[in-house]
Amino acid sequence: MTSYVGLDVSLAETSVCVLNSDGKVRYEGKAKSLPDDLVACIHQHAADAERVAIETGQTTALLFKAMKTAGIPVVCLETRHAHKVLSARRNKTDRNDARGLADLVRVGWYREAWVRGASAHAIRSLLLARRMLLVTRRTLENTLRGAVKRFGLIITKTAGGTFTRRAVAAMELDPAYAAFAQPILAVLETVAAQIRVYERQLQSVVRGNATIARLMTVPGIGYLSALAFYSTIEDPARFKRSDDVGPYLGLTPRTHQSGEVDWSGRITKTGDNMTRAYLFEAANVILTRVTKPTPLRAWGLRLKERSGMKKAQVAVARKLAVMMHAIWSDGTEFEWRAAA
Repeated sequence: MTSYVGLDVSLAETSVCVLNSDGKVRYEGKAKSLPDDLVACIHQHAADAERVAIETGQTTALLFKAMKTAGIPVVCLETRHAHKVLSARRNKTDRNDARGLADLVRVGWYREAWVRGASAHAIRSLLLARRMLLVTRRTLENTLRGAVKRFGLIITKTAGGTFTRRAVAAMELDPAYAAFAQPILAVLETVAAQIRVYERQLQSVVRGNATIARLMTVPGIGYLSALAFYSTIEDPARFKRSDDVGPYLGLTPRTHQSGEVDWSGRITKTGDNMTRAYLFEAANVILTRVTKPTPLRAWGLRLKERSGMKKAQVAVARKLAVMMHAIWSDGTEFEWRAAA
């Protein structure tokens, strides 16, 4: 007899539910949220497991890898889909969630989520760390910009790359402002230096990677955009068609159709936020800064005239995602004349 296991993982403990093929509970209990403990629990209570369900979370990659290595047929469920099913239950408990997950894999009504490998996690960690420091730098710069006007030292525009030098010069005019600004400027200098450290590490990943080099042949796609796309998709073979990448990254509009009602809304924004943001930036570059003629840009500009800049950016970003997946799958490069 086969069994189906649901794991509701928390930081310290995991609720475990084992169901028989007819849906009857064979075992319910808890185990420590450590790879060895969970593997031992499954081997003890569900050695005949057909599928073991786990949701996406902070420790999913670690637990997923450990169970795969131990020969356990684990599947990672898409959280959004699983949550809607589990929320239909009257009482929300870890025990009920574990049973609900086991039921999902027993009846086969689930969506499997992709679990990134170690190399993709390493790349994304660097990208996210750099992004965090960029936000910190922007916050510090805005703090200085607001203060310098309150002190009455600079009353003209404070935007632009020369502001930091102007702020340093203003410190000589007002000791009170100098006492305020000097520590922030010191931190700002350190943050900028560490951003460059992350960028050098990311550039070292790019060197020698033929796939990323091909992705960077697409106009508007730099090494950061290529790395974000590369670490998000990871394996192009998991998509049957290149057109499936657009919906995966949340670049398609929501639709609602019921009876006589049928409308399309804003994009779904599912998938990876960072990769989607980089594709938007690349689309904006193509529409506003790229001067070399290409059917992709011409198509985007026609759409801009007809539907506006926002919709054109979304459409071009979606087209870029499809093209990049095709380039990755086919081992080709961007062709300026054929990109439409």
